[in-house]
Amino acid sequence: MNPRGKVADTLAIHELLYRYAELVDAGDFDGVGALLARGSFAGVVGAGPIAKLFVTTTKRYPEHGNTPRTRHLVLNPIVEVDGDTAAARSTFCVVQATETVPLQPIVVGRYHDTFGRDETGWYFTARRVDVEHVGDVSAHLAVNPRDFDH
Repeated sequence: MNPRGKVADTLAIHELLYRYAELVDAGDFDGVGALLARGSFAGVVGAGPIAKLFVTTTKRYPEHGNTPRTRHLVLNPIVEVDGDTAAARSTFCVVQATETVPLQPIVVGRYHDTFGRDETGWYFTARRVDVEHVGDVSAHLAVNPRDFDH
């Protein structure tokens, strides 16, 4: 493979990883569903069902733009491209602050992602979340984050 092509592919996949974090932090769960629509997330498939999963599990704060008041940090992404498929693993750390919860890390773990590529570009085919450490998620989730640990 052309080294420039590999760099471009890796950067495109990094952008997908970071776009997910940006959409979740913005409370744009329809956007999350659209981003993951061609893949699976926690056993859920399709834009609508994935968006609904986020709506029903993640608290949002209308007085703060209907966001979850979080920042998802995606760290140390390692991408392996093989033609029109790719795999990535990365670390995540979610921090949150609300009126009742001081700024703190609330959940840490790893993402394991797979991707496909077609004429429109790269897209998620699956995201697996391995939760490793859980702090106070009472102001963030309506479920136990370990439920997403596969």
